[in-house]
Amino acid sequence: MAEGKNGLSYAAAGVDIDAGNALVDAIKPAAKATTRPGVMAGLGGFGALFDLKAAGYTDPILVAATDGVGTKLRIAIDTGHLDTIGIDLVAMCVNDLVCQGAEPLLFLDYFATGKLDVPAATRIINGIAEGCRLSGCALIGGETAEMPGMYAAEDFDLAGFAVGAMERGTALPANVAAGDVLLGLESDGVHSNGYSLVRKVVEHAGLAWDVPAPFDDGTLGAALLAPTRLYVKPALAAIRAGGVHGLAHITGGGLTENLPRILPDDLGADIDLGAWSLPPVFGWLAQQGGIAQAEMLKTFNAGIGMVLIVAPEQAEALTALLTDAGERVCRLGHVTQGAGIRYSGTLA
Repeated sequence: MAEGKNGLSYAAAGVDIDAGNALVDAIKPAAKATTRPGVMAGLGGFGALFDLKAAGYTDPILVAATDGVGTKLRIAIDTGHLDTIGIDLVAMCVNDLVCQGAEPLLFLDYFATGKLDVPAATRIINGIAEGCRLSGCALIGGETAEMPGMYAAEDFDLAGFAVGAMERGTALPANVAAGDVLLGLESDGVHSNGYSLVRKVVEHAGLAWDVPAPFDDGTLGAALLAPTRLYVKPALAAIRAGGVHGLAHITGGGLTENLPRILPDDLGADIDLGAWSLPPVFGWLAQQGGIAQAEMLKTFNAGIGMVLIVAPEQAEALTALLTDAGERVCRLGHVTQGAGIRYSGTLA
């Protein structure tokens, strides 16, 4: 084919295939570090293979989840703090999987940007690999898309896709009953939801991301980028110990919207807001933004990132197990007859 008079190329249009290949080479060691029983091939193929039998399952049910990080990405982009946003991406997917009773097995990512910056993208995907390593699942593939005209050069978006498995007949929630105990696992901050409101509060306060955080050490941007806590391994240990009837990952919608998702229609919950201390970041957001308590509980995790519904006779033992696994556990209340979440006390 003769060269046209303009001599245009894909690179001239803003897409650098060589940069994409360089990124794959750069992240191969991080992906390899996440390998686990069941993985059958490395990066680079048109698809990724996984052997469920090699992972130890005899009659498995697959469970899939997908999510993103939301507008928390805007803070990461604006501050250049890119090393932990990948952990958020993994956590938003695998914390959901474990609520079904499933063990996360594999993860794929989708990274889209206006102009591929290989060192920056490597930092982001290394964070994804770290999240996978910490949750025991393998990063077995993904897609990087360079899309000039769709994103500003430095902007990017992330999506994650996780697949897990459980043996047939072990799905959660199951056997939730009035009198069951609610165990809350504390969060590590705002996690990965509510950031449109967070950013609005910061805007109204007239603060830049590089000022000292009013509620923590370090800069405001860095404090708000504390990654979402990964609850997978302690939650799986609790499930396998017995007595767990359900789990709820507390993301957008807070306790108010997420806990009812695992309750039968005729059951509700009584929650004592004095059972835990509100983390300083939430106190600052509420005060600075004039945010009502009901809005805090419906927008943010308010300090509780995961809730386990457990049999009353197992509550003490499971609290000890989770505490030994490094979780900060509080007894929030109990399941009750009658739909709805009822709060007593105040967030403080």
